[in-house]
Amino acid sequence: MPNIRIAEPADIEACTRLLNVLFSQEHEFTPDLKKQEAGLGMIIGNPSAGTIFVCEADGNIIGMVSLLNLVSTALGKKVAMLEDMIVDPAWRNQGIGAMLLDYACRWAQENGYGRITLLTDGDNLSAQRFYETHGFVRSTMMAFRKQL
Repeated sequence: MPNIRIAEPADIEACTRLLNVLFSQEHEFTPDLKKQEAGLGMIIGNPSAGTIFVCEADGNIIGMVSLLNLVSTALGKKVAMLEDMIVDPAWRNQGIGAMLLDYACRWAQENGYGRITLLTDGDNLSAQRFYETHGFVRSTMMAFRKQL
């Protein structure tokens, strides 16, 4: 039975492997082992930055989702950005993604977060349907980025 828990420093290698899969699928990102390790190291064990949840089965990490901390002046509450969500391809279509997302949303609500925001590729219709099935609604706002 899969188990979901908060990631620990020892999980960075397995999470980096999952991020390699994720960033190989996305249009705007490229896998880079060192950058992913650095990013994970900035979050894992640092609750002020965010929280990464991992799903473990048979002693292996098979999925992850990260919530990064922000504050909404509109809501007057802390909010989260769902930054990375990935399930190992060998474990897909078994409800792991739904378990991870539901767990992260429940945890955020129990910890006083007022909203979770996420981005998906515009042509990733299956991800969009997945998030809509779990109560996320499309925003009329548009994402802009500036690389620094």
